[in-house]
Amino acid sequence: MNSAPTPVLRAARASATPDPRRWLILGTVGLAQLMVVLDATIVNIALPSAQRALGFTTVDRQWVVTAYALAFGSLLLFGGRLGDLIGRKITFLTGALGFAAASAVGGAATSFGMLVAARAAQGAFGALLAPAALSILSTTFSDPKERGKAFGVYGAIVGTGGAIGLLLGGILTEYLSWRWCLYVNLIFAGLAGTGAVLLLKQQRAHTRSRLDLPGVALVSASMFCLVYGFSNAASHNWHTPSTYGFLTAGVVLLAAFALWQSRAASPLLPPRVVLDRNRGGAYLAVLIAGAGMFGIFLFLTYYMQQTLHYSPVVSGVAFLPMIAMVVVSANLSNVVLLPRLGPKPLVPAGMLLAAGSLVWLTRIGVHSGYVSAVLGPLMVTGLGFGFAIAPSMNTGTSGVAPQDAGVASATLNTGQQIGGSIGTSLLNTIFASAVAHYLTSHLSPVTLVHGHPAPSLIGMSLIHGYTTGFWAAAAIFGAGAVICGTLFRFGPLSAPGPAAPAPTEVVVQQAPSVRAA
Repeated sequence: MNSAPTPVLRAARASATPDPRRWLILGTVGLAQLMVVLDATIVNIALPSAQRALGFTTVDRQWVVTAYALAFGSLLLFGGRLGDLIGRKITFLTGALGFAAASAVGGAATSFGMLVAARAAQGAFGALLAPAALSILSTTFSDPKERGKAFGVYGAIVGTGGAIGLLLGGILTEYLSWRWCLYVNLIFAGLAGTGAVLLLKQQRAHTRSRLDLPGVALVSASMFCLVYGFSNAASHNWHTPSTYGFLTAGVVLLAAFALWQSRAASPLLPPRVVLDRNRGGAYLAVLIAGAGMFGIFLFLTYYMQQTLHYSPVVSGVAFLPMIAMVVVSANLSNVVLLPRLGPKPLVPAGMLLAAGSLVWLTRIGVHSGYVSAVLGPLMVTGLGFGFAIAPSMNTGTSGVAPQDAGVASATLNTGQQIGGSIGTSLLNTIFASAVAHYLTSHLSPVTLVHGHPAPSLIGMSLIHGYTTGFWAAAAIFGAGAVICGTLFRFGPLSAPGPAAPAPTEVVVQQAPSVRAA
């Protein structure tokens, strides 16, 4: 018998051998993901300064944020599948270099239109970069223990990126210029791109399937309508045609996309990816966590700056204890607990911890102190985010065939983006309604000063709005705990298998020798 290994057997052995540079690859991927995540919040701090410099109105200001979200959310699934088809290294490098170029244009913007166009380009290139980064991580780490460590780090980045963006944005805006909130991406992208050139191998497609163009059109249009509808609700209200019209169109297009995917020859998002209970639960968990997370970042940032009168830098520093707890709990949950218990007890427990911390935050007042009223809930929030997000990221890409790794990663990113849009619009609306109701119900000659509400009344109305928002966000996390506890299966995750060979005639002929070996 000829004992020489076949080409397929050599490929299988190579795929099972850990890459000696895998931890450097993790650093490269982590830098890219941090850049994409923090860019959703870092510009928020710089908006007032950018508005004064470029002279655009407060009504137009939302488009600096919305343009990024629209392009990013609309193109994520397309970017994920493109990485599966043409190779993740090429997609990663294209995304990183394009993101850097768009950031340079945005930082040098001389007009409002130039800034918005640059932000949209950032979102488009981010939609290439983020799925490629996560799928590279998923295919690089196959050993369950090492995979847990890698996804612990990655989950910590996702869970803390928004808070890091607030801190970094405050520092750059206060000590340099608002333009550096965009220029700083050149550093992140340069390091990530250099690491990709030196460390990554070109991971070619395992199948010869074509790009599902009708699927791309349907899902991109549906995501655009949903993100725009929720963003419009946040800045206007739910009763305007531009809100409910776009949301209705988004739901209809999403249903059409789901129907088409069950019939397409080469579906953009194969049903086998999302119909697995664990993966489906992970995608929903990321969406719910994204929605509830903004209850922390949004209202606590307002509270610390408007009520406690913290500067942007101090407000960002105040989130550091939460960041530390996310890092600890993300690694504890992924490295120690997930291999033994699976996601079923961890993700719902994280949701419940986050819900409990938000209920705790409802005790804030006009004269509360940071240590007495904010620090404890923030640390519990960090624990909850680490337990909910990091295992969900790991579970959402576990057991996926290599040719589907990019689109599975994109689905996770899409869930987080849509969740963030829902959370921002819903919680903003609840906050504004609560503040208005409190003011109208407490107005009297005693509470008026020169025909306007007294500052003390305004302060109390804001506190009422924050606490109402915290209760709503706690309800979101509570519902998430029930949903995820129902969907996830009992037991640990199954170990991911080796890369599937390309389905060619040669592989079929050699399959018996592979099985014998």
